[in-house]
Amino acid sequence: MIRPLKNGLLAFVRFFDTSAGHVDKRTHIGPNKIEWLRWFPFVLLHGMCLGVIWVGTSPVAVAVCLAMYVVRMFAITGFYHRYFSHRTFKAPRAVQFLMAVLGNSAAQRGPLWWASHHRHHHKYSDEVEDAHSPHQHGFMWSHIGWITAKKNFATDFESVPDLAKFPELVFLDRFDVLVPVLTGFAMFFLGVLLNHLWPGLETSGMQMLIWGFFVSTILLFHGTCTINSLSHLIGRRRYQTSDDSRNSWILAIITLGEGWHNNHHYYQSSTRNGFYWYEYDVTFYMLTVMSWLGLVRDLKPVPIAVRDRRPEATVPEEAA
Repeated sequence: MIRPLKNGLLAFVRFFDTSAGHVDKRTHIGPNKIEWLRWFPFVLLHGMCLGVIWVGTSPVAVAVCLAMYVVRMFAITGFYHRYFSHRTFKAPRAVQFLMAVLGNSAAQRGPLWWASHHRHHHKYSDEVEDAHSPHQHGFMWSHIGWITAKKNFATDFESVPDLAKFPELVFLDRFDVLVPVLTGFAMFFLGVLLNHLWPGLETSGMQMLIWGFFVSTILLFHGTCTINSLSHLIGRRRYQTSDDSRNSWILAIITLGEGWHNNHHYYQSSTRNGFYWYEYDVTFYMLTVMSWLGLVRDLKPVPIAVRDRRPEATVPEEAA
């Protein structure tokens, strides 16, 4: 009786400090055993979305919700994924940190945790070791269940030595709940401020909290997770990769360009997932604008010879 209570208390403390207690660094090892307390954030986030029934809606609240979705989705796709996980371009340390904070505000854990698990995914894509392969573990597990598994809780620092050398990123990773909580407070006070300065907008602190943070975060979470669960199930395969990754224009809309998943698994070193002009990749467009402003540099293209090597193409050896 004492041991389960102790383990439950430790799991609760780790919501606030992921390094609390003894953290098993052997990630991805063991059965798919759910740590039930880790379902609490998902239940809370989804439950709070029901608050729209009481707070109502307003054009400004919906606009902020959509803006928070797009901005934070870009932080996830452009930086958590294409920068931290694959290093497909370079960024100054200040930009790296600010975008890590913005990505962390999406409540998808810290940048090192995200990158370490994603690198593991590419190493074992659609194999038993792949933590979120729908072919190996089913749709629901690949969509959300794997995040709640005890074996997937820790950050594998050995797989991200290039990121672990930055103490500010390690701090964000350790206290990964801090920024999302502060984001929620910021949304609340934004609503209070707007109501005070422009009451005609008909918004409030609670309305902005519900729409700007909770609804936006849940939409963002499920949008991101479709890449884990659906992009290995639906869509077309241009390249014969070793996994079942697929291209989907619908998922590309939802995720600002991540839906060209077969392209990405074929050549991971490219900053651009949409290899052809008609494959819209909003994340790449936004990174291109940032490069014009000097905020990022050295965006890596996909070589034309590599791009056009199909349909018998396999994953190029030079892909990271």
